[in-house]
Amino acid sequence: MDSEDPMDEASPVTGLLPLASASQQPYVSELLSFTLDRLHKEPELLRVDAERIRRQMQEVAVGNYRAFISAADALHAIREEVSSVDKHLESLIDEIPKLTSGCSEFSTSAEHILEKRKMNQTLLANHSTLLDLLEIPQLMDTCVRNGNYDEALDLEAFVSKLSTMHPKLPVIQALAAEVRQTTQSLLSQLLQRLRSNIQLPECLRIIGYLRRIGVFNEYEMRLQFLRCREAWLSGILDDLDQRNAYEYLKGMINCHRMHLFDVVNQYRAIFADDTSGREENYDGGLLFSWAMHQISSHLRTLKMMLPKITEGGSLSNILDQCMYCAMGLGWVGLDFRGLLPPLFEEAVLKLFSKNMNAAVENFQLVLDSHRWVPLPAVGFPASSFGEESQEDVTPPSSLMEHPPLAVFVNGVSVAMNELRPCAPLSLKHVLAQELVKGLQTVSDSLLRYNTTRMLRENESLLFLSLCRAFIEVAFPHCVSCFGRCYPGGAALIADAKTLFDGISRLLVTSSSRELPKPVRNSEAKSISENGDMPNKENGVVLSTEQAESTNTEEEPNNVPSKNEEKPGNVSS
Repeated sequence: MDSEDPMDEASPVTGLLPLASASQQPYVSELLSFTLDRLHKEPELLRVDAERIRRQMQEVAVGNYRAFISAADALHAIREEVSSVDKHLESLIDEIPKLTSGCSEFSTSAEHILEKRKMNQTLLANHSTLLDLLEIPQLMDTCVRNGNYDEALDLEAFVSKLSTMHPKLPVIQALAAEVRQTTQSLLSQLLQRLRSNIQLPECLRIIGYLRRIGVFNEYEMRLQFLRCREAWLSGILDDLDQRNAYEYLKGMINCHRMHLFDVVNQYRAIFADDTSGREENYDGGLLFSWAMHQISSHLRTLKMMLPKITEGGSLSNILDQCMYCAMGLGWVGLDFRGLLPPLFEEAVLKLFSKNMNAAVENFQLVLDSHRWVPLPAVGFPASSFGEESQEDVTPPSSLMEHPPLAVFVNGVSVAMNELRPCAPLSLKHVLAQELVKGLQTVSDSLLRYNTTRMLRENESLLFLSLCRAFIEVAFPHCVSCFGRCYPGGAALIADAKTLFDGISRLLVTSSSRELPKPVRNSEAKSISENGDMPNKENGVVLSTEQAESTNTEEEPNNVPSKNEEKPGNVSS
């Protein structure tokens, strides 16, 4: 019980003692089991043990001092090395992110290099195929230059298929871009071919090529075809010489007669997709509008160039060619003969008016400068209008005694000669009015001349003789000429004789004066041969030498021009 009591008493004490560690617990437990005496002796025992241990340690230290020194040195070195390692570890920790990024970069570059290497290996394995592909643009360009359009379009279709299959390959896309440029060159060359002189088979081939290219839709294709053909026609017309209106119109009419007919037929053959035969049903009237544009341009050119033609025969030839051209184009629905008469009527009217004005102006000039001296009679006396042969429209030779009238009649003959080859019936009354206008202007000029000029008696008699010749010879001759150009036209001019009442009254008032008789060449010759009888000029007796001198001075006025020699060209 006693032994248990201390244990029981020590148990709570043990729980109250602060222990340094669990290793001291056995010793504490042992102390608690000692008696009080034993506890009093324990310090001494501990001191003895400590001393003993100290002596042992000294002995060990003395005996192993070298090991201790080495251990101390080693410890010091280890401490230094550990600090150095610690510093290096810190720098290593700082460089680890850079190493990581460097490794990532290396890994990435290595992947790219591997990809390039694989691509190079693939390129090397397909070198010949790639070389063939890269030569496609050059080969296509060669085909285009040599006219091998089928092969060029096959290459273009092949490259387009490759571009569709490999839209992300730069080589294929670059190849497609080069091929597109060559295709544009091909397109320009094909359109240029359409602007040249080609026939229907070639046109069909070119349109087939354009459809394979696929640049234009159907409407644009038709429009482009007509534009190119129009450019070709315009080029032909531009090559013609516009300085010669007659030759230019001939060339233009021949061009439209042949080529416009061909273009319309080519269009209908190439784009024949309507069984009704009416272009309006499927192209919006494109061909119709284009053809009307060409016909309108043709008519505008005629209207502009016809007034430049100064010969009636040339006008007649142009009219015949226009009619033939319109009749030929009528096979394709472009008969424009009904539009021609107004153009030629206007040109004929202008030409006739111009010639009549020239005749009147020349008459006025000659009248103003005329010297009133008697001239020898030429031929037979002029017959009256009623007695004149209907088949003979040669100007009466008696007009040569009156140079102003001869010049005027020559001008009228020129106007009639230019009118006769191309005399529109619709202008019958208008041209009659123009002729009457010219005759009335001559009549007015004569009356004005009589009023404004002071003539001596002999000059007045010669002037009245000219007026009588105008009424009795020149006017009937003009009536006869116009009647030969237009059946029944003589009546239109003859009805206008009342416009010359002024001259008629002048002649009536002067009828009491004796008009000088013309001296005939035969009589003058007979007198000269039978004794050189004296001549009379204006009532004055002249010697033979004076008469010859007078006739020599007036001889240039008696010699007619080419038109005066043949003023009757209007006769058939």
